[in-house]
This record gives sequence, C-alpha cells and structure tokens, in this order.
Amino acid sequence: MTIQASTAAAQFDPESVTTDDSVVRVEGICKRYGAVEALRGIDLQFERGKLTTLLGPSGCGKTTLLKIIAGLIPATSGQIVINDRVVTGPGPERAFVFQDFALMPWATVLRNVGFGLELKGVAEGERNRIARNYIEQVGLQGFEDKFPHELSGGMRQRVGIARAFAVNADVLLLDEPFSAVDEQNRRKFQEDLLRLVEIERKTFIFVTHSIEEAVYVSDRIVLLSPRPGRLARIIEPRIDRSASPDEIRRDAAYLDVVEDIWQSLRHYAE
Repeated sequence: MTIQASTAAAQFDPESVTTDDSVVRVEGICKRYGAVEALRGIDLQFERGKLTTLLGPSGCGKTTLLKIIAGLIPATSGQIVINDRVVTGPGPERAFVFQDFALMPWATVLRNVGFGLELKGVAEGERNRIARNYIEQVGLQGFEDKFPHELSGGMRQRVGIARAFAVNADVLLLDEPFSAVDEQNRRKFQEDLLRLVEIERKTFIFVTHSIEEAVYVSDRIVLLSPRPGRLARIIEPRIDRSASPDEIRRDAAYLDVVEDIWQSLRHYAE
C-alpha cells in the first residue's frame, strides 16, 4: 500500500485546471465584513465525484467560502459558477450539512430526511421511499419514527447527512459535520462518507479543522492562509483505498502528509 502526495503552488491560472468534470468554479472570490477582509482572490474548481477539503487556521475563511458557494452569503467581489450558471442565492443543485444538525425538532427522522423533497413538491409516497433509502444508507433503519430529542448527537448528524443526500443535489457542502461526535463515531462517519462519495459520484466540499481527517477522506486538500484567506497550497494525498483504515492511518506516507500540512499551519502561527 502506498500513499503519494503532490502539491501545487498557490499562484496558478484557474483556466489551466479546468476539466470537463468541473462542476463548481470559484472565480476571484473576495469577502469583507466592514473593515475585516475575510477572503482575498480565491480561484478554485471542484470536480464531480471528488471530495475536496478546505483546511486552514481558525479564522481563515473556510466556512465563509463554503457559505458563499452555498449562496447563503454574498461575496464582496468575484463569482461562483455551478454547472455553468452564476450563483445568486441558494439553489436545488446544492445541499448543505450544518455543524449543528439544523433539524426540525417537531418532525420525525423520516420527515426531516424527506423535508427537502417535500419543499420540491414530491409526492409523499415517493419522498418517503427516497428518505427511507438514505436513512438505511446512514445506518438509522428502525429510527424513522423517532424525534431528534430521542437521538444521540451522532445520530442527529446522520439525519442531516441523509437529508442532504435525499434531495439528489449535484454539490454536497459539509461544514465540520463530525466535530460534535466522539472519536469512535467520527472514524465510522469517515468510512460512511467515503462509501457515499464512491456510490453517489457527487461533488463534495468538506470543511474540517482536523488535519488527520482531511488527509484521510480527501481526494484534494485546499490549504488556506490566515486571514485574509488566500489559496496557499493544494495537496493531493492519493490514498490507496484498497488498504484497511488502520493500515492507512499507520502508513508512514500518510503520516508524512499529515506532518507536512501541520508544519505549514505551524509556520502560519509563528
């Protein structure tokens, strides 16, 4: 089993990385909050069937960029293009998994998972069929009639993930979805996420503070500099998924990539 890592310099021509599978294009994104500059000149592309992680020191603008892609907040300048259409707000081609679950407390697991389909006007029988499929996919079969307060934090997060997949969006945006669960569940969630990436072939954009998690789950890691967030490096871990999770996490090459990224972040903190 081998793991190879490659890096790209921060400055590059975005046209040079355009591929036929690019679904999301981030073009010259800048964001200011009054006198505070959060993001400066971000150019990126995200491909279908790949998971890209946004990683960087606290306050570098990871979640801000994710929310701009989602259409939840506007950029100060630049634009987001998804499927060749400029983003002007939220849209059905994107689904967002929030860190704090964002479930409806009065609704069952089944209704929470199917809620996006309900908003789309999908008939009850069809949306329940789709919802049940994704409830099973995230390991919650048998909990369809439970309410959020009857679930653990990890189970509530699984509901949020199932809801995002149920709407069949092209782009899945995940904002630190595993941060509220214990390490054992976090590793299980990582395996579930990798399986869903392989099955669904969507475009995944993932935010985490964990270097180890980023290296483990990512096809590509976008490292942002401290505020104002700028593109610092692009790392491709190139993990051989035929190895077992424990083998991957013990592999010297995997650990070298983790250490390399840590040294970059440590440098920013100095």
